[in-house]
Amino acid sequence: MSELSNKKIRVAIFGGSGYGGSELLRILLFHPNTEIVLVTANEHAGKAVGEVHKNLFGITDLRFEIAPGDLSKLENVDVAFFALPHGQALNLIPQLPENVKVIDLSGDFRINDKDVFKQFYKLEHTADELQSKFVYGLTETNREQIKRANYIANPGCFATATILALAPMVKSGLLTGKIIVDAKTGSSGSGAKAAANTHHPQRMNSFYAYKPFTHQHVPEIEQHLREVGEFTSDFVFMTHSLPVSRGIFASCYLETTNMLTNEDVKNIYEHFYHPTAGIAESARAHAWASDSPFVRIVENSPDINWVKTTNFCDISAHSNGKQIAVFSAIDNLVKGAAGQAVQNMNLMFGLEETKGLRLVGTNP
Repeated sequence: MSELSNKKIRVAIFGGSGYGGSELLRILLFHPNTEIVLVTANEHAGKAVGEVHKNLFGITDLRFEIAPGDLSKLENVDVAFFALPHGQALNLIPQLPENVKVIDLSGDFRINDKDVFKQFYKLEHTADELQSKFVYGLTETNREQIKRANYIANPGCFATATILALAPMVKSGLLTGKIIVDAKTGSSGSGAKAAANTHHPQRMNSFYAYKPFTHQHVPEIEQHLREVGEFTSDFVFMTHSLPVSRGIFASCYLETTNMLTNEDVKNIYEHFYHPTAGIAESARAHAWASDSPFVRIVENSPDINWVKTTNFCDISAHSNGKQIAVFSAIDNLVKGAAGQAVQNMNLMFGLEETKGLRLVGTNP
């Protein structure tokens, strides 16, 4: 794989004041192959990045700017990340010069069917022609397409945790019956601006479900699983609010056509994510050298504490004959957003997938 050793990738970040933008800055400021040339946040224009994001105080001299009125002049940018609310990238991305690669962290280009998009996002899709150029950016299942892409629709956080948990079983062709996913997320998934039911003080001593049967990640999950394999199962997806700030934990319940042991199921997952290593202990012990360096197959239940602030997705799979339980955990802001976006950028520019992303969690 050829690497950019001398020339820096010139990066623009649209929407740098939210949690997703903050994580992009945290990662890209230390990425050896990137130079941030523009970071926008209209309401904070003129302020130093470290004044808004206190964790970055003293780390950078960057200041937030108002988004340029004419994006066609941004020819000095190599890649633009869009970390904006749903609906805004639809209007901005078509204005960019064709030489600028795009990674959109919103839901604007994840759904291929504009009627389904309108149903779940309550927005009209206004960039039909551009939609066909977007590649779905779940790195572990779409790696080769991402390498050739100029436009990436970065997956949603719930979609990332869920698809990574289900893809090996879908690919195996052994599924039958209904799939039930019970997914839980921390408060940062609702963004930096507080609302009545998403404000952390409301959530910290509470637990509740939300958006039953209407969550916008449902069609995204179903659409991509149909691309992974023959996916015809009834799919039930429910989301819940966790009283923590970061992390997603997905519990997935499946039925199979064959009787499977725990070892059978583990082999399916190891072979899907680490095919050249099989189930060797070395593959588990040396994540950076594996085929999917950010997927770790763990023995017991994953724990969001061990993936917080990292780009890892920890997965465990368990069998009771024809009944399978799969658990996955990610940091919703890193593997579920900014980290995966940078992982995709690395592939788009011919870099090692792990560049700038060897982020290790803390204990405790």
